[in-house]
Amino acid sequence: MTTTGAIDALTVAKATVPGAGAPKTDARVVRRRLGPGRRIRFAFWVGPILLLAVWAIGSKVGVINPAVLTAPWDVAQAFQDQWVNHDLGGDIAASLERAGLGLAFGVVGGTLLAVTSGLSRIGESLIDGPIQIKRSVPTLALIPLFVAWFGIGQEMKIVTIALISMIPVYVNTHNGLRSIDGKYAELAETIGIGRGEFIRHVVLPGALPGFLLGMRFAVTSALLGLVVVEQYNATSGIGHMMTLAEEYGETDVLVVGLVLYGVFGFLADTAVRLTERRALSWRRTIEG
Repeated sequence: MTTTGAIDALTVAKATVPGAGAPKTDARVVRRRLGPGRRIRFAFWVGPILLLAVWAIGSKVGVINPAVLTAPWDVAQAFQDQWVNHDLGGDIAASLERAGLGLAFGVVGGTLLAVTSGLSRIGESLIDGPIQIKRSVPTLALIPLFVAWFGIGQEMKIVTIALISMIPVYVNTHNGLRSIDGKYAELAETIGIGRGEFIRHVVLPGALPGFLLGMRFAVTSALLGLVVVEQYNATSGIGHMMTLAEEYGETDVLVVGLVLYGVFGFLADTAVRLTERRALSWRRTIEG
């Protein structure tokens, strides 16, 4: 069999890698069993909009005490005040830079470690054990040690976010690599293709769902780390703004910060989900 024919055979096999889902007709049957109804476009916006409506109605009728949770229109006014009279734009840019750099380092590191560990028994013996030990130690508990190593500047914050976001990428990508059925390796040996082609055309595509799932967790973890590290001697950023607001008892500004964190997390998760939908368009799942 020629190399081209081998790759074509593996392309067919790739579409049936575990986790790729059922055929389209089976998915339709499952959807009918779950209940009638057409697919809602942009359905992931429904929940946040409903939550905002409940918040606004509760504040309007007095169910939600303003001393406990500021009304959304007051939060919007506080946002405008922070934007016009303070450096909210600079704070947002500083926070996004920290989160973006930390997430990028974490994703690259987690992916490289997962691929090395998942495709090599020697790599797994050297890497997987320390990673599992790290999983049992909360990264936030290591912040005092990072402060001693890197100081309380930007480096400590980026390293903390990178470590927090690296773990879910590693775990899910590694699991995706290890969960591919061994029969595809036997097929590769039978049709006589090389290890490199097998990895490119079957192994890595088969691990892509796990990687993207890890990305969704990594985005959330990066924002969680951002919230914490910005409490450490930050002179800019959303966390710095919230720290000042807490000192002066400005509840509305605190809610502005919380809303910004939530919006960033939601938009980042949405971006990963849309990427997943495009990258895994060859899958046939219950989502259709």
